[in-house]
Amino acid sequence: MSHKKVAILISGGGSNMVALVDSMTGDHPARPCLVLSNDATAGGLQRAAERGIATAVVDHRPFKGDRAAFEEELVKPILDAGADIVCLAGFMRVLTDGFVSRFTGRMLNIHPSLLPLYKGLHTHARALEAGDAEHGCTVHEVTARLDDGPILGQARVPVLPGDTPDTLAARVLEQEHRLYPAVLRRFAAGDRSPVLLG
Repeated sequence: MSHKKVAILISGGGSNMVALVDSMTGDHPARPCLVLSNDATAGGLQRAAERGIATAVVDHRPFKGDRAAFEEELVKPILDAGADIVCLAGFMRVLTDGFVSRFTGRMLNIHPSLLPLYKGLHTHARALEAGDAEHGCTVHEVTARLDDGPILGQARVPVLPGDTPDTLAARVLEQEHRLYPAVLRRFAAGDRSPVLLG
């Protein structure tokens, strides 16, 4: 069986990347081929290297806001690695249509809200401010519009009395680590039906 190759893009500690990588064993239809970051100090790079996965860094700062030039460099290690699927896992650069369109139908992202609610940042605080009874996370196909695109999975968590953005974020993160691997496994097998947890 030929495995799908997965490139994972991170900007920080890479906890979702680790959850994805550690799930890709045994009869899983995919295997990790690259962990790529825009920050050489991202903790996830070390965690990937410890797992024997190729890593690469394309620092966005020298490009001084020229997104197209940054993305031209960013795409190279992904293409070199022969990635079939690209997973964004806490990658904090907004990608333009020029980049996204190269991976149409094979690029996933995880977002810490129940989309279409709370696109963008500070999702946990916004859910609390709105008085929501539940919150969660979403895995979706990436399109040129931020935190948009077909939903491939959602996990829900209750909002509890006394929750702060941090306590809520921690509860959601536990579900992210369940949801993203479950969606990737299904997606890599060619199944786009949504995974619903919680």
